[in-house]
Amino acid sequence: MPIYNKLVRDLIPQVIEAQGKTCSIRVLEQGEHVEEIKVKMQEEALEFLEAASPKEAVEELADILELVHTAIQMYDVPYEQLEQIRTQKKSQRGGFSKGIYLVEVKE
Repeated sequence: MPIYNKLVRDLIPQVIEAQGKTCSIRVLEQGEHVEEIKVKMQEEALEFLEAASPKEAVEELADILELVHTAIQMYDVPYEQLEQIRTQKKSQRGGFSKGIYLVEVKE
């Protein structure tokens, strides 16, 4: 029996049981939950990096976005506030849409 020891989506236990299997779970404490969200975010970012098609990439981006929504709930930050911070940073420092790649800075 495989051992996963990782954060999964909320309905995964029901999906597993619907397949006629059993699983063991535990509910994480808030501090643990935040740490596991960070770990899961890295996992999903790597899967995005390794995505072989645009469809797979978008699937991974959806997972990342779900993790962002969960994380801001845990920090008690409404999505609108996150969006406000994002747009403020974009207006001050720009976005990433132009593909600017910094090679070197000389003193």
